[in-house]
Amino acid sequence: MPLVPTAAILGAAAGRGVGAFNVIQVEHAEAVAAGAERAGAAVVLQISENCARYHGALEPITLATMAVARNASVPVAVHLDHLECTELVEEGLRLGVGSVMFDASALPYADNVALTTAVVRRCHAAGIPVEAELGEIGGKDGHAPGVRTDPDEAAAFVAATGVDALAVAVGSRHAMLTRDARLDLALVAAIHAAVPVPLVLHGSSGVPDAALAAAVRAGITKVNIGTRINAVFTAAARCALADDESLVDTRKYLGPARAAVAAEVAGLLGVLGAVPARKIGTTG
Repeated sequence: MPLVPTAAILGAAAGRGVGAFNVIQVEHAEAVAAGAERAGAAVVLQISENCARYHGALEPITLATMAVARNASVPVAVHLDHLECTELVEEGLRLGVGSVMFDASALPYADNVALTTAVVRRCHAAGIPVEAELGEIGGKDGHAPGVRTDPDEAAAFVAATGVDALAVAVGSRHAMLTRDARLDLALVAAIHAAVPVPLVLHGSSGVPDAALAAAVRAGITKVNIGTRINAVFTAAARCALADDESLVDTRKYLGPARAAVAAEVAGLLGVLGAVPARKIGTTG
């Protein structure tokens, strides 16, 4: 199936949640695509700046992920996540990704606006939508926990920058291994009422399933998940290795890990009420 623009999936959500899953190895991309096929749902594959740094370059993992997306039987978009480097934005545009998340949220508000506006102008000139972040979502990137997004400031930020989606700080944190994050659903609803673009929940791995579904009902559209599928992947690989101490063929433990993530993704897409594949048009 041809690559699908991220905007097409978000635009078809209409009260549904869009699952956006982070890729580290190609097995992640394959697993997420397989889970989406099992659920009959559209999905977003995400590649972060940290992932590009791990691989030594953005291009190899992005091209591999795009190939997986094209081979899926359901609509799959490819998105760049948490970019802080404008050079990677430019490379993403050259590679043909479906959207970019530019993250200047750790900077003072005025600097965030200025840098994000410049990125939006560049990406819009290439026909690519931009996600940004306002407020600080705690966790692995060093952001301070407890700094929530203000609805009025969010509305002003969107108007000033022209972003197409906004990640908001409403109680989740990156890299959580437990599922006890407490979302401020009233704040989600207030931001949703004030902001005319889709809202994005980062740090969703630490949010209980019932709260994820409630967040979608309150106004979240795109739900980013990374740590949760990494934990499933690692647990399955550990089990395979523990069962056979002589195992050296990586396919014998990465295969079960990939299958476990596919099942997890299918279940999560059900929790989110993900966009059915049939609702999404395609581009070449």
